This record gives sequence, structure tokens and C-alpha cells, in this order.
Amino acid sequence: MHINPQPPCPETSTSKALQIINMVEQVLMNTQKLQIAFLALLSFIALLHTTLSYTPILNAHLPLTLSCALCALLSLLYHLHTRPRPTLLLDYSCYKPPSHHHCTLAAAESFIRRGALFAPESIDFMRNIYLKSGLGNQTYAPPFIFHEDPIPTLNSAMQESQQGIFSSIDSLLSKTRTDPNQIDILIVTSGSFSPSPSLSSLIVNRYKLKPDVKTYNLSGMGCSSGVISIDLAANVLRTCKKVRFALVVITESITLNWYPGDNRPMLVSNCLFRVGCAAAILTNDPSRRRVAKMELVHSLRTHHGADDSAYRAAFQEEDDEGHTGISLTKDLIRVAGLNLREHMRVLAPRVLPLSQLASYVYSAAKAAVSRGESKPVVPDFTKAFEHMCIHTGGKAVIEQVRRVLRLGEEVTEPSRMTLNRFGNTSSSLVFYELAYFEAKGRVKRGDKMWMIAFGTGFKVGSLVWKWLRDSSLESDNPWEDCIDRYPLKTW
Repeated sequence: MHINPQPPCPETSTSKALQIINMVEQVLMNTQKLQIAFLALLSFIALLHTTLSYTPILNAHLPLTLSCALCALLSLLYHLHTRPRPTLLLDYSCYKPPSHHHCTLAAAESFIRRGALFAPESIDFMRNIYLKSGLGNQTYAPPFIFHEDPIPTLNSAMQESQQGIFSSIDSLLSKTRTDPNQIDILIVTSGSFSPSPSLSSLIVNRYKLKPDVKTYNLSGMGCSSGVISIDLAANVLRTCKKVRFALVVITESITLNWYPGDNRPMLVSNCLFRVGCAAAILTNDPSRRRVAKMELVHSLRTHHGADDSAYRAAFQEEDDEGHTGISLTKDLIRVAGLNLREHMRVLAPRVLPLSQLASYVYSAAKAAVSRGESKPVVPDFTKAFEHMCIHTGGKAVIEQVRRVLRLGEEVTEPSRMTLNRFGNTSSSLVFYELAYFEAKGRVKRGDKMWMIAFGTGFKVGSLVWKWLRDSSLESDNPWEDCIDRYPLKTW
């Protein structure tokens, strides 16, 4: 009896093909290293032969010369072998919720009135905050708001998280042609939603990651955690030789952070925060440079929590009625400006050109001599970066950064437009700005881009990227269907 063989499973075939491709790439990379070492040795011998042929003094001390030359060669090879490996961003993907989850002013007011939880004064307060916030009618709310019985539950919070996480990862793995078994490190950050099992375990289970994958689950880090998680991934990739690929998932679930009370500093978060999620794959494999988007050239984290006002500027607590919420105090903007200046004092020497540094040092010395009659000039950071992704925390935060760094409105345009289109998506917000730059086609190979974000605690984080290829508008870009309408006059 003849039995027709079963066709191979497409997923298994793809997985095996990817494994073969990775093995070939690894062999080619090792071969390339041997070729470089061999050429270096050959060039060194040729140079040494030429030098000895025309230098009688060195011929007279041949053993000493050869010893010094060998030491120099070994030092060079040791340096090449031990120098930190590059941190490359292969690609990223931002979650775009369905259009029926748009949080218009009418949809927000309908939800609030259905719940009948707020006093009329609180409703008026939130309406005024919304109208002045810089948010448009295209931002996205969590699914529970559109349910017939809109009660924020653990199940609805998990639904919000899973939709964003799975959509972002699926899109990212597809366009990078990455097999989940290639992932060596998984970092997940979600500021105030930390279920058990963790979100990292959820991803391991969903994508069947390998048993020795290293997972990290960050929480309580606020809006800066996206930058912080990239910095963590970069540090691991630079130091661990056996690690090649890191998957970073940057999300937040705002369902359980909905505040139902009448404390005004806590009501502000209801008006600003919206649904968002991003995923990124980083690698230290030099052979992937040709397909990577960017290389991380600098990262900096500063923590200012030793100061009480900075520590309490954005604080989760209970109101007098026992309702939990995040209080955004009026002191938040002052704290952001003050700590941004402290952060820049550390970052500036690493990134500014010498002309700007010299000008700043001269003005600082002059200010010290004048005993406060003059102030140090603010360096022009547009001389260090072609593009900036500024923390999209809200209208007041963007304006504070613009004032402190003395930036033109054209520099803050991506931040203002991202706030209008997506709202404050917390830790993933700088990636929606990054997508704006790509959708506009403004980034060219060799350009430097600065990402800066603030977080509770109070923290400031910076990433400096160098673009390895020109930007392009991809099919999964969240701006793909609306970029022609921007920029808008938002305030």
C-alpha cells in the first residue's frame, strides 16, 4: 500500500532554515575574524622586514627588536579581541490599537458619565485638562472603557497588555525574520502593572523561548523605563560573549491605573495616559551591521531620588477615600527642569563638539569670577545631534525641555505631534517619536539621534544612536496611514 508522505510543517521548515542561516553567518563571522588577524600579522611582518632592511641599528639589536614587535602585535590582537562589541538595533515595532478604541473627547465623557463616579467639579476639571493637554482625538484608550459594563479588572488589564505585547512582537519577529529560539535575553518593562506569573513569563510561554533564555522584568520605573531597558540590554550585550540577541518589550497597562476619586493631582493621569507598546531587537553581532537600523553610541542614566521633592514629584498613593492613584504634583515640571540640567552636565562632555564645550567652559569660568552677575551659556545641543526624541510626558514637560535647552519649535515637533496622535504612552513614547521621524523620511545614514525620557523616582535617561541606513516608511509604522496630515498646530 502506497502512503503519501506528509508535507513538512512550514514553521518547522522556516525554523530549520533560520538555524542554518545563523550557522552560516557565524562561520562567516569567525572566518572574517581569522582573515583580519592573518592580514594584520602579514602586514606587520612586511613592515618589520622593511624596517630592518633599512635600519642598521635595529639589525644590531635584532632579539630586542623582535621581542618589542611581538609584544606590540599581541597587544593589538588582545585589544581587538577584548574591545566592547557594538550594540545594534536591528529593528523595532510599535503597537497600533484598532480604530474603534480611539479616545475622543466625546468617548471619554461618555465613559465618565456612565460610571457615575466623579463629582461634577471633577468632570469639569478633567475636561479642561484634556482640552489644554495637546492630545488629539486619535489617541487610544484601553478596551475596558468601551465595554458595556466598564469596570477595570485584572482580566481587562491582561487583555490590554496582551494585545499590545503580542502585536508588537509578532510584527517585529516577522520583519526581522527572527526565530524566537534565537533570543538570548528578554527584558520586559511595565511601570505599574506586574502580574504573576510575570509578563516576561507570559512571553516565554507564548513564543516557546528556549529554556536558557535570561529574563528580566522591570517595574516601578515610570516613563523612563523604555530608555533604561535598552541601556540594560546594551550592558549585557557588551559583556557577555555567549549572548547575541536581546528582545526588549516596552509596555504599560493603564487599566488598573484608572483613578476613580476626586483628588485633582491624581485626576491628571486619567487625562494624559494612553495605550501604547513597543518591542525592539538588539544584537552585538557585527555581521548584522549591514541590516541594522542604528548603533547605540552613548547611554546615560541619572537618579535624583535622594532629593525629597524629586522623589515625590510623581507618586502612587491612596487618597482620603482609599482610592489608589498616581499623584502628579505641580512641582513635577520644576523637578524635571532642574534634574534635566544635572543630567546634561554629565552628558555634555561625552557628546558635544569641542567648540561648544570650549564656549561652555569659558562662560562657566566667567560666571564664577563674576560671582553670579553672569550665567553660563546653554550649549547648543543641535550641534551634537541631528534629531531629538524628547519625552512626550505632556505639554508642560515638552515646553520645559524646550526652555531649558533653548530649542526651536521645529526640534520639538516630533514630540508635540506624538503627544497629539498617541498621548502619553509612558515608557514606549520615544519609540512612537522614532517612528514619526521614519515616516517623515528625515533621517539619513550617519545622523545622530538623541532620546531622552523622565521617570518616577526621579530618573532621567538618555540614549544616543547613530543611524546606519536611511530611514523609510514601513508597513507596520503606526503613522503609516496619517503622516501626511502632520505636523498640526497643536498649541
